[in-house]
Amino acid sequence: MDEKGAIANEKIGETPVPTYSNSYDEGQWRNNETWATRNGLSADSFKRAPGGVKGVELERSMKTRHLHMIAIGGSIGAGFFVGSGSALSRGGPATLFIDFLIMGVMIFNVVYALGELAVMYPVSGGFYTYSTRFIDPSWGFAMGWNYVFQWAVVLPLELTVAGLTVEWWGAGVNVGVWITVFYVFIILINTFGTLGYAEEEFWSSCLKLAATVIFMVVCLVLVLGGGPDNGIYNEYWGARLWYDPGAFRNGFKGFCSVFVTAAFAFSGTELVGLAAAEAKNPLKSLPGAIKQVFWRITLFYVLGLTFVGLLVPSDDDRLLGANPLIDVNASPFVLIGKDAGLKGFDSFMNVVILVSVVSIGVSGVYGGSRTLTALAEQGYAPRFFTYIDRSGRPLWSVTAILLFGALAYVNLDAQGPVVFDWLLALSGLAALFTWGSICLAHIRFRKAWAYHGHTLDEIPFKAIGGVYGSYLGLFLIALVLIAQFYTAISPIGTKVGTAETFFKSYLAAPVVLTFWAAGYFWKRTGWLRTPQIDVDTGRRELDWDYINAEREKHMMAPAWRRWTSMLF
Repeated sequence: MDEKGAIANEKIGETPVPTYSNSYDEGQWRNNETWATRNGLSADSFKRAPGGVKGVELERSMKTRHLHMIAIGGSIGAGFFVGSGSALSRGGPATLFIDFLIMGVMIFNVVYALGELAVMYPVSGGFYTYSTRFIDPSWGFAMGWNYVFQWAVVLPLELTVAGLTVEWWGAGVNVGVWITVFYVFIILINTFGTLGYAEEEFWSSCLKLAATVIFMVVCLVLVLGGGPDNGIYNEYWGARLWYDPGAFRNGFKGFCSVFVTAAFAFSGTELVGLAAAEAKNPLKSLPGAIKQVFWRITLFYVLGLTFVGLLVPSDDDRLLGANPLIDVNASPFVLIGKDAGLKGFDSFMNVVILVSVVSIGVSGVYGGSRTLTALAEQGYAPRFFTYIDRSGRPLWSVTAILLFGALAYVNLDAQGPVVFDWLLALSGLAALFTWGSICLAHIRFRKAWAYHGHTLDEIPFKAIGGVYGSYLGLFLIALVLIAQFYTAISPIGTKVGTAETFFKSYLAAPVVLTFWAAGYFWKRTGWLRTPQIDVDTGRRELDWDYINAEREKHMMAPAWRRWTSMLF
């Protein structure tokens, strides 16, 4: 180790760098287990994995197809299909397009930065541990718990949306029954551990991808006036709604207010980095999966919501709904089918929404449980959350997140929606802090990487925008936080809001700061200076023969192929 590396290790002191083992040599015993035990279906599967707790030894059963579909469609749920209606109502079609485009540019850079870090340092709970390793252990503590609570709150939200989605068909059954049905389904999926999550995400993402393509083709026909005579789109429609009722609503406040809905819709995009720790060969599969995010942003969000803005008037009262994030009747995707007179199309989109929200519920358990396990590994959560069973599941972490799903039943009470609003306030801005931390961790990693004498050629997968992309992502996140602070103080329709409206919009910020302070007083560690950042411990052992062969093949390819390889 060089002199700078020695200084780094001396100055780290009591803040150990995470050294989670991702070598599967110690876990070969799983190959000798029965099929039922490996898949969590036997009594033995719930026993602790042998060998003690040496690190997070999760089941590495994800394949390339799983990672690719998690990247392209894994996080699309209520925020996109339902919340986009309230965003259209508040800001108008132009605001919907611009805000989601801005957030798309931001998340594009975030995911590429995460991909670079995840290929180099494959640890479970990745982006939280990157904050601990490259920024500040106290901030990492805050980001870890922030991420756990974000998903713990999203789970009951998605269960509620799923129940209300079924009631759209007028089944006449109490919504609590449907919440229970989907709650049991999510529990069963998690019984199968990593493979259950991966397969469910693969097939649900395939459905979401196919449905969105169908939706956009149908919308193109409707915009051109090809709708049936029993609907309103039986003549050339064009961009008339951008003129009347107008491209923008509620002025600058409307523009600012849509950002938080866009953030909620993009929440979960970072899960592909978390899943990389449980992939069979992330060095080969993760870069391709990261590139799929470009297509998700372009096809799903930007192009899909452009059609929404062309076909649904922003002053339509139906967009308001009983609750803009959980009332499926306010979904513009369903309203377009109704207004077009396309028999069954609204039901088809409702099925897609149902599958999407249940999928996000499964993702919530996955993301929250893996982060909770990583917190316990570093001593930031009770030690029993490090329990990994013989099928590779973080058993008690999964159980803890699943218990939060019971909060969905509060909506059955008359005061339930009030409680739920406050729960949503906890998760509203949580994702922005996570994404900002990923960008900052990438910036600090690059600085420490150069300080310790390494070159960029030693990084196998580099973020497409480099450190400048992370600076851009961090800048856009800061703008969104400022915009949300402005609308929290002065909501649409009033000059000055109340304390209640402020905290319902901005509660996540003081919660994160509280966690940050708690982490500091607990661990007594602060901002890491560049010499203190260790960039070598826990680094992935790379197959440089494969990497160099791929680089040589890339350099020999035609220019058009080199450009397209950035996106495919």
